[in-house]
Amino acid sequence: MTSEKTPATEENTGPRPRRLTYAAALAALEGFALAVGGVWMLVEGLTGAPDDRRSAVTGGVTLFVLALLPLLAARGLLRQKSWSRGPAVITQIMALPVAYNLLQADSVAIPAGIALAVVAVVELVLLVNPATTQALGIKGPGRAQDGKQ
Repeated sequence: MTSEKTPATEENTGPRPRRLTYAAALAALEGFALAVGGVWMLVEGLTGAPDDRRSAVTGGVTLFVLALLPLLAARGLLRQKSWSRGPAVITQIMALPVAYNLLQADSVAIPAGIALAVVAVVELVLLVNPATTQALGIKGPGRAQDGKQ
């Protein structure tokens, strides 16, 4: 691994495709929702009367820290950085089991599970789209050296 920056190519310096912008917006929305949930849990744990104050505070801090992954990915996607697709995809893969668990609940969590599942699937489709891949300068398997042997 080198510390040299990858030079900009025509592939990833052009105008940003709308699909990439939409993927960044969805990632930012997820990050914002996680941060809000983390702050809410943290405040509730510190000021409210939770069953277990330590668990509430730990959960709040954990959600807030987890919010950093999609927020950093959204920033990278907007700047067309190839590294940003990995964290964005990981976030969506982590969101799918959470959505499934929300759908299994017999409560008001079902609409949240549906929304989370739809956002995760839509963002995954946007992230693997060929226009997005090209805008990020990601080469396919076996094309990493682009003919250099």
